[in-house]
Amino acid sequence: MIGSMAKQTDPSKTSRAKAFDLWMKAANPMVTFIKTIDVTNAVRYGKKKNMKFNMLMLYCVGMAAKDIDEFYLLPVGDKLMQYDTIAVNTIVKNKDGGINSCDIPFSTELDRFNSDYIKYTAASAEKCEDKDLSQDNMVIGTSAIVETELDGAVGIYSGMFNNPFIIWSRYRKKGFRCYLTLSFQFHHTQLDGSHAGRFLEDLQREIKRLK
Repeated sequence: MIGSMAKQTDPSKTSRAKAFDLWMKAANPMVTFIKTIDVTNAVRYGKKKNMKFNMLMLYCVGMAAKDIDEFYLLPVGDKLMQYDTIAVNTIVKNKDGGINSCDIPFSTELDRFNSDYIKYTAASAEKCEDKDLSQDNMVIGTSAIVETELDGAVGIYSGMFNNPFIIWSRYRKKGFRCYLTLSFQFHHTQLDGSHAGRFLEDLQREIKRLK
């Protein structure tokens, strides 16, 4: 569900007051964690339900983030913004051979999220247009590099895009299990390491819960 417009909030009245003072003016306030997770259940569930692996990953990302309050706060410029809802972004290959950015509003209902994913990514690919929900949602960025297997990736900090960002590639098969190495980049004003660690643990848990 798309929420109301984001609102500027007073950092001193949030859990990020100290982090705001420490990191908002840092030259590079971004932190990157790299972790390998077991995605066997997502691969099997996708084949069973005829759902795309990438969509299931985005859904589990949203499920892992939704109960962490700090995900609804985001530094934008020199301000701290408060959001009511989140969205998950994916990169879409369009019909002209280029790429577009596509935000999917997060829903805890998998069928609804899947329907929105199919609808919005198809529209972005056909129209060669971005789908931007960042005015209403705190957007978690993702990029799937499926052409290869990566051991790790670090995002580029531009100073303009402070949103959390996840990169993954093709999963690896080891015996009967499937493993995926991903990187999670976040702005230290928004999240501490403990929040990021909890998010990654919850992501693994949500993948295992698919049924």
